[in-house]
Amino acid sequence: MGSQPVINLFRHADDVTSYPAGTLVFAAEQPGDAMFVVQEGEVDVVIRDQVVETVGPGGILGELALIDQGPRSAAARARTDCKLVRIDPPRFKFLVQQSPFFAIEVMRVMAERLRRMDARL
Repeated sequence: MGSQPVINLFRHADDVTSYPAGTLVFAAEQPGDAMFVVQEGEVDVVIRDQVVETVGPGGILGELALIDQGPRSAAARARTDCKLVRIDPPRFKFLVQQSPFFAIEVMRVMAERLRRMDARL
């Protein structure tokens, strides 16, 4: 579920963190102090030991806890070796203010995830 506009914002980011395959990016229930953009590789989103989504280049994860300051609703684990750009609250606010399509993309991703979860019920 990659998105070209988001990856274009971060294609040349130099504040990238590498995660080897199998590494936990964040755990469920931990405080959500950042969201992530996948620059390279794939990350599994896991709820109750079940992979509910795999996020590839240009995709985002961890946005829900960043927006509502609640605990993480899912865990994220590197499926492959990957590079992620961390977006903390000040950077998120700046991006929303300076790049309206970034805010729209975050909302689009959240809506798609909500629709998929509704379809499972």
